Amino acid sequence: MTENVLIGLTAILVLGVGAQWISWRFRLPSILLLLLAGFVAGPITGFIDPDALLGDLLFPIISASVAVILFEGGLTLRLAELPHVGGVISRLITVGAMVTWAVGAVAARFILGLDWDLSVLLGAVLIVTGPTVIAPLLRQIQPRGQAGTALKWEGILIDPVGAVLAVLVFEAILAGEFSRATGVIISGVLETIVIGVAVSVVAAGIMIFLLRRYLIPDHLENGVILLFVISAFALSDQLHHESGLLTVTLMGVILANQRFVSIKHIMDFKENLQVLLIGTLFILLSARLEPAVMLQSGLGSLLFLAVLIVLGRPLAILLSTLRSALTWKERLFMAWMAPRGIVAAAVASIFSFELVEAGHAGAEQLVPLTFLVIIGTVGFYGLTAGPVARWLELSEEAPQGVLIVGAHPFSRAIAKRLQEEGYRAMLLDTNRENIQQGRMEGLETHYGNAYSEEVLEELDLTGIGRLLAMTSNDEVNALTAIHFPEVFSRAEVYQLPPRSMDQAGIEPAPPPHLTGRFLFGPEMTYDWLMERLRAGWTIRVTQLTEQFDYLDFQRQHEEKAVPLFLCTGKNRLVIYTVDYQPIPRPGQTLISFVKAHPQGEEEAARAEPALSVPVAP
Repeated sequence: MTENVLIGLTAILVLGVGAQWISWRFRLPSILLLLLAGFVAGPITGFIDPDALLGDLLFPIISASVAVILFEGGLTLRLAELPHVGGVISRLITVGAMVTWAVGAVAARFILGLDWDLSVLLGAVLIVTGPTVIAPLLRQIQPRGQAGTALKWEGILIDPVGAVLAVLVFEAILAGEFSRATGVIISGVLETIVIGVAVSVVAAGIMIFLLRRYLIPDHLENGVILLFVISAFALSDQLHHESGLLTVTLMGVILANQRFVSIKHIMDFKENLQVLLIGTLFILLSARLEPAVMLQSGLGSLLFLAVLIVLGRPLAILLSTLRSALTWKERLFMAWMAPRGIVAAAVASIFSFELVEAGHAGAEQLVPLTFLVIIGTVGFYGLTAGPVARWLELSEEAPQGVLIVGAHPFSRAIAKRLQEEGYRAMLLDTNRENIQQGRMEGLETHYGNAYSEEVLEELDLTGIGRLLAMTSNDEVNALTAIHFPEVFSRAEVYQLPPRSMDQAGIEPAPPPHLTGRFLFGPEMTYDWLMERLRAGWTIRVTQLTEQFDYLDFQRQHEEKAVPLFLCTGKNRLVIYTVDYQPIPRPGQTLISFVKAHPQGEEEAARAEPALSVPVAP
C-alpha cells in the first residue's frame, strides 16, 4: 500500500512538472497539457485515483495550495499601476463580474437545463479567471499598453471575488434560503471584506516587523512566510468560509508595495513553489473526472461555452471599459482573454461533492461542466490570443530587440548597427554624457539605473526580448543580470565577461547563478573591447553568400574579427556567447567587430560600410 501511494505521488509530480516543461518547449498553453495528462492518468487508464490516494486530505490540500498561489499573485501587483487602469480594474471585478455571472446563470438554465439554484452557482463559479492561466499567457504574449496590466490585476483579484460569491450562493442553497440570497450575499460580502482586510493587515504587519528586525534567519525566511500565509488563510476560513482567499491576496499586495524590507527572495521561492502546486492541482482535479458525465450534456455544453466566449466576455469588457483611456485594440484584446483556471476547478469540486452528499439533484454535473469550460476557454484563448494580439499590433512573436545597459561608444556602435538591420535597440545608462551622445547619434536612450524598480516600470520594452549588460563595471553587470531574469528569461540575459576571466592572478569568476550568459568570448572584457576600439577596430555588417561564405570571411580577416550577432531568416537575431558560437551560413548576415581591413578585398565590396565610432578621450 505504501509503495502504491509513493508511486502515485511520484506520478503526479512527474506529470505536473513534465507537462509544464513540454508546453514551454513547444510554446503551448501549459494547462491544456496538464488537463490532458491528468485525464489520461485518471479516468482513462486508472493509474491515478486522487480520492484513494489522499482521502480526506484531498480538498484541504487543494484549498491550501490555491491560497499560496493567490498570495504569489498578490506579490506581483504594484499600486503604482493603478492610476492608469484603476477605474477599469474596479469595474472589471464588480460590473464585469456581475455581467459574467448573469450571462453564465441564464445560459446554464436555458441551454443546459439546470435548475436555478445550480445555474446561479455555476455562473458564480465561472466568474473567476485566475493568475494560473492569465499569467502564463501574458508572459508568452507580452502585450504592450495597459491591457496586460488590467488583465493581470483582474486575474488575481477576481479569484477571491468569484470564490466568495460562489460560497455565499452555495450556503444559501444548502440552507434552503435561495429566495433570500440577495441579503445573504450582501452580508456575507461585507463580513468577508472586514475579516480579509483585518487578518491580512495584521499578518503582513507582523511579517514586515520580523523581517525588518532580522528576527528570522535567512534560511528560515521562506518557511516562516509560508507558515504565516497558511495560518492566516486557515484563520480567515474559520471566521468566514472562503474569506481566506481574499486574506492571502491582500497579504501579497501589502508585502509587494511596502518599502521597509526586500521581498525579492520571497517572490523567487513562491514562483518556484507555484510551478509545483499548479501542476499537482491540475493533475489531481482532472484525474477525478468521469468521461461519461463529461459527455452527458452533448452539444448543449458546447453552446454554453460559446455563449460565455462570444457574449459574456465581450459584454463584460464593453461595460467595464466605457469612457476609459484604453484603445479599441486593447479592449478587443481584453475581450479575447478570459480563460478559467484552478480556482474554478477547486471550488466546483468542493461544492459538487458537498451538494451530492446533501442529495441535491444534478449536482454531479457541476464539476464536468466547469472542467469543460476550463478546457474550452484555455484551448480557445491559449491558441488564439497570441495571433489576435499580433494582428492588433499589441504584441510580436519572440521579440528580437535588445536592451543594452551602458551607453559607451562600443554599445552605441552595436545599437546603431542593430537599428540599421531592423531590430529595436535601447540604451540605458546613468551617465548623462553617454545618454546625450546616444541621442545625438539618433539612438533610443533612457537615463536611469538598470536595477531600479521605478526604471522597470518606466521602460517600454515592446519588441525587446534580451538584455545586454555591457557597462565598464563588472559588479554592475552582474547585479543587472541577476535583476532581469524576472523580466526576460535567464537564457536571454547576457553580460560582458568579467576581467577575472581574462587576467591571471585575480579572484575567480562569479558562479553562473550570479551572472548572465557571457557575451562574445571569454577574453572579450570591457577593457579588451575598448582597447581595440581605440586602435581602429569597427563594427561591420557582412552579407554572406555562396560566393563569399564564412570561411572566406575568416581568411579575409586572419582571425582579426570577433562575431557578435547573426541575423538569420525570419528576422531572427542570434547572439554569440562563450557557450554558443554558431557557424554562419550563406544567406545570413553577420555583425562582427573587426580590425580595419585593406581596401579592395572581395569582402569590402559585399559588406556594409564600416561604422566610424567616435572615441571619447
